[in-house]
Amino acid sequence: MEFSNPILVWAVVGLVFMLAEIVVPGGIIVLLGAACLVVAGALGIGLVEGVVQSMTLWFISAIVLLLTFRQVTQRLVGGDSHVDNTDEAIDLYNQIVRVKQTIGPGQAPGRVEFQGSEWPALGDGTTIAAGTEVRIICRENIALVVEPISIEASKN
Repeated sequence: MEFSNPILVWAVVGLVFMLAEIVVPGGIIVLLGAACLVVAGALGIGLVEGVVQSMTLWFISAIVLLLTFRQVTQRLVGGDSHVDNTDEAIDLYNQIVRVKQTIGPGQAPGRVEFQGSEWPALGDGTTIAAGTEVRIICRENIALVVEPISIEASKN
């Protein structure tokens, strides 16, 4: 089998792209493969000749197929599309953390453990001892601003 036949090359590349959709789902690669098959068909009937016309037809047909059928393939294939919070402060707010290094008195910073790492922390001006559970109020630059939790609230 000789790969100097451009019709065969375009058809094989198109089929490889379409089979690659199984490995890389998303609905785009199958459309690029379909554009290759369009070029192979156009070469077969003599509509285009040469590499430049083939590549031009492939670019144009790929764009047309992507713009036309992207929504259809997205519905058929699906995908991971979800919206998370874009405001990190909302995710921080009201989280319970443990003090690692004493915070205060006054504005003396300490350290808390949050999400597996230690963060600088500021308190309400009182001394908060290491080992105490505190609630995150907000973030000020890179430091977390925390307040002590009452004993009754921590039991619930």
